[in-house]
Amino acid sequence: MTLPLSRAAALGAALAATTMLAGPAAADSAFNRIATFPVLENLPAERDADGETVAEIIAASDDGMTLIYTDSEQEALGFIDITSPASPVAAGFVVLPGEPTSVSVSGNIALVAVNESQDYVNVAGDLIAVDIATQEIVATCALGGQPDSIATGEGFVAIAIENERDEDLNDGVIPQLPAGNLTLVDLDEGVPVCDTLSTVDLTGLADVAPSDPEPEFVAINGTSVVITIQENNHLVVVDQATGEVTASFSAGAVDLTMIDTEEEGVIRPVESVAGLVREPDAVKWLDDAHFVTANEGDYEGGSRGFTIFNVDGSIIYDSGSDLEHLAMRLGHYPEERSGNKGAEPEGIEVATFGDTPMVFVGMERAGLIAVYDATDPAAPVYQQAIPAGIGPEGLLAIPSRDLFVVANEADLVEDNGARSSVMIYRLDDGDAAYPTIQSADDRGAPIPFAALSGLAAHPSDASTLFAVSDSFLTEAAIYRIDASEMPGTITERLVVSMDGTPVENLDLEGVAVAADGGFWLASEGHRDRDRPNQIIKTDATGSVEEMIALPEALIGGWERFGLEGVTVDGDMVWVAQQRSWGDDDVGQVKLMGYNTATGDWSAVSYQLDDPERGWVGLSEITAVGDGRFLIVERDNQIGANATVKRLYVIDMNGVEPTMTAADAPLVEKVLVRDLMADLENANGYILDKVEGFTIAADGTAYIITDNDGVDDHSGETQFINLGQLSF
Repeated sequence: MTLPLSRAAALGAALAATTMLAGPAAADSAFNRIATFPVLENLPAERDADGETVAEIIAASDDGMTLIYTDSEQEALGFIDITSPASPVAAGFVVLPGEPTSVSVSGNIALVAVNESQDYVNVAGDLIAVDIATQEIVATCALGGQPDSIATGEGFVAIAIENERDEDLNDGVIPQLPAGNLTLVDLDEGVPVCDTLSTVDLTGLADVAPSDPEPEFVAINGTSVVITIQENNHLVVVDQATGEVTASFSAGAVDLTMIDTEEEGVIRPVESVAGLVREPDAVKWLDDAHFVTANEGDYEGGSRGFTIFNVDGSIIYDSGSDLEHLAMRLGHYPEERSGNKGAEPEGIEVATFGDTPMVFVGMERAGLIAVYDATDPAAPVYQQAIPAGIGPEGLLAIPSRDLFVVANEADLVEDNGARSSVMIYRLDDGDAAYPTIQSADDRGAPIPFAALSGLAAHPSDASTLFAVSDSFLTEAAIYRIDASEMPGTITERLVVSMDGTPVENLDLEGVAVAADGGFWLASEGHRDRDRPNQIIKTDATGSVEEMIALPEALIGGWERFGLEGVTVDGDMVWVAQQRSWGDDDVGQVKLMGYNTATGDWSAVSYQLDDPERGWVGLSEITAVGDGRFLIVERDNQIGANATVKRLYVIDMNGVEPTMTAADAPLVEKVLVRDLMADLENANGYILDKVEGFTIAADGTAYIITDNDGVDDHSGETQFINLGQLSF
């Protein structure tokens, strides 16, 4: 299918801004996620659905109707029917004799590289051909080493035989033999002809460890094969017809500015690094004269970006710090990787949609895909960002169907987390659905944010909201949000401080605007961390004026899971308790009020819904006038296990709060909205943490999710306009 001219032209339009902007290009079309397929759905009945699964490298049948992915944990090849791409269906599971490392398609045949090594020295692997229609293995060729990447050309297949190093041996420093190579095999109607297997020696080419090339990734353009040698920071081009090395060169290094290289719990893009080697992972041909690399890095660095090379090794474009800034701007920056590889670009895909060549860059640790218009290879134009799952590894474009696909390898089944998945996106007319929130610049770099929790509205300005970040970031902060348009934009970050010094050991889970224009904050306690449950009054700049801990009469049996949300109702500041403490009846929590005029505390009890799995607790409390409050109640479940994401209203009229927990009266609640449908609209897995809720001055309701600072999380933040509510 060829794109309509209007769509192709729109994608080719240049931005009137730099790649630093996170909003999509001025176009009338965008890639939006239409489905998420948990790969555990492909497991045969005899395999444990609670066992770890992986979707790593992904390919498609020639007609684009079937996806084929590698599952190294299950030692299998999985098939997904995407005849209806918005409703993917499990379509097969082929057991392999070892760990599949890559897959590619030639005609009706899926070609799989399978690692069967005993250890790092006794290496072995096979090239296995699987008939896509029958899902039967039709040929097996011994490779004589441990394969990694595989790519198919016209009548041949190229395999990077990595023979990877042991990272626990000599601190992972190479050389560690046996050396790897490039292996070439002819194809007959897609089936490998094993006795045509030949190898191309790649030793002696790189400067780092010439005896141990460890090739990582291969890509084919006609008869030219480009290979990344990641640990050696090197690239090689080979002519398949002759086996001759036609180009060999270092990937070089780059100087980066305004990045974060310290893992101190604060995203601080103020550092510079000189001579950071690229160490490219994935590579794809952009056209006959250029190829593009994702510079993930290995043990010597990684330049945190992507690079476009001429075939002779000269560089025409490098993204510099742009991907790092993009991740920061969208709340996807993985602070816990600052000292290593940052957002960690690992995957690359190149395809032409309509007349527009496009580059897709996958950031493994940020859970994000950046899309560029590469009409001019020397000046690619940023188009949009696509939210992925956890650990996006395999990227696949299917331009004949206007589709793009991401295989996410991380499976957090043991941590009650998101499962490995395949996400499907379609190029449609209209705006990009993601991001839903982003940040503006501050002195040349984005205002960094992550782990947003509480949400509050300005009392008179309907376009202004406020959020706070929780303890994932060691500097507690208040964020001003411009909600006049979507995506919302964070325009200011106020660090919570005392005498000019950031206040330590806070876990902000709620924010409310005080009558004097300052803020009331709720900080969740944790007894083991010597962190009290407390409310904090600041001025309009975030400077602390008062810190008020809960009284002993209300914290009987508390250890953790403390305050979640804060709101102001006249003289009263109300906070919500997330989960039951020792002094609560089973399944009940407290709503506790602080009288700012008298300094007295009082409480009422609230009955939680019964969980189907895990636990249920409160996330937010919002005063809506006339003695009524809206309460966010949620379970801790993700994806298909999530059931409780609800908004309730309670009425305090006629209820007499008490000074002690034991006799706190039970309030009645009425369901206002089930939030599951709102979360499902993103077509990803259901996010567990609906942490913030507020109603703007014009009556518009909003929710926001907490992305856990991209720690075992996709990094996705959903800031959702619920419209006007009736309650």
